[in-house]
Amino acid sequence: MEKFKARARSLRASQTSAEGKLWQALRDRRLARWKFRRQHPIERYIVDFVTLDGKLIVEVDGVTHGEPSEVLADQERTQVLNTCGFHVVRVSNQDIYDNVNGVLDMIELTLNND
Repeated sequence: MEKFKARARSLRASQTSAEGKLWQALRDRRLARWKFRRQHPIERYIVDFVTLDGKLIVEVDGVTHGEPSEVLADQERTQVLNTCGFHVVRVSNQDIYDNVNGVLDMIELTLNND
């Protein structure tokens, strides 16, 4: 578990600009008072963003996530996280850059519908 904590710390320190932009909108309960964590270990994965109370994981995907091997890995990851009781939504870096408010609306709608 300590290995996961160290890796999570490292990922937080080297977040992508898209993750940083989304984090600024999610941190400190800024989205409808939901508490989000970033780069949080769950099962054998470190997820980008999670609200434990809302059981929602938000994964931010870069361009490599369109590759067939990455798609399969993401599907397996999502299945494992679903088994842990979480709903997983994926957004692209480009979605965050182009329409962060739309991404936030989608996250809030998902939380309110679960």
